[in-house]
Amino acid sequence: MIRKRQFVTVLSAAALALTLGSVPAQAAPEGRGLDPRPSTAKLARELQALEWLSLGEVDVTTLGKTNQGRPVWGARVGHGKLRIQYVTQQHGDEPLGTPAALEFLRKVGVGHSPWQRWLRSKVTVDIVVRANPDGHEHNWRYNYDPEAFPEYGEHGKGYDLNRYHNPSMAPELNPATESGLVQRRYAAFKPEIMVDYHMQGRYLDAQGKEITASVLWPTNAGVKKADVDFAKQITVVAQQSINGHGGNVSQYPGGDYEGIARNAYGLRGSGSVLIELSAMDSREQAQIQDALASMLAIAQKASDGSLRGVDPAKADAIPLRGPEIPTAARVAEPALD
Repeated sequence: MIRKRQFVTVLSAAALALTLGSVPAQAAPEGRGLDPRPSTAKLARELQALEWLSLGEVDVTTLGKTNQGRPVWGARVGHGKLRIQYVTQQHGDEPLGTPAALEFLRKVGVGHSPWQRWLRSKVTVDIVVRANPDGHEHNWRYNYDPEAFPEYGEHGKGYDLNRYHNPSMAPELNPATESGLVQRRYAAFKPEIMVDYHMQGRYLDAQGKEITASVLWPTNAGVKKADVDFAKQITVVAQQSINGHGGNVSQYPGGDYEGIARNAYGLRGSGSVLIELSAMDSREQAQIQDALASMLAIAQKASDGSLRGVDPAKADAIPLRGPEIPTAARVAEPALD
């Protein structure tokens, strides 16, 4: 792990805040939305400002660099025994989990209310904030490795990062650079809970209502039943938090390949869950808030112990995802975590 250079003076941090035009570590003003696709440079400024404004409660580091030299950022908040890890934007063109992660760090790390102090004492939350900066800048799914001929990915572009988390693959041998960085971060942190945020197309449920998000637990046959059940408990909490925020959650029809993060980190013993936000332009700000609601609910219920009391069978009752809403610009989307 490569620790970034810390802010060392109040002057430098104050100057940073001024360059942003407003203080980024405060909640967005009423009626004003969050940036759904912050640039790589803006993301770095936001994270660094959060670190300063939180008085060190948010600890920002670099996990390493992408093939094009961009930093992959990690941020950690809390000092409790229970460990949670969130990963956003493995796929570069699936951005909305990233602004949600920034808001989570803001709400949990900036301030000293009784609730914030309590949560930080119970849990440590580690976030890989935009695992795929190169893909984000190119606005495509893959990382940047155009010379590669990947088993999962596209020659001329790069690797599909969410196929390269196989537990049998050592990070230093991982051909997908950023997946190796996530593997290292996970191995050093050893989280009990791992949640991976993605985006999907647009779908209907059985009643013809649009689905706003889909969720799934590990489906690889090698994952222990206890770990599957724990992931199902997390999935139920995510579903209830998003639905309670005005969303409509379905099951995601994902695969069982062990290289998918949802399966790989379940095989390694974590409660491992996928959350896919639907690509709904008119509801983009609400989608960010839904992702934030799930992050907060998982951390809250893990901290107060109520997560372990959830009936995992409720996950099986989450409705299946229905037909895709056709558009002129997109062919039918396969089931791809």
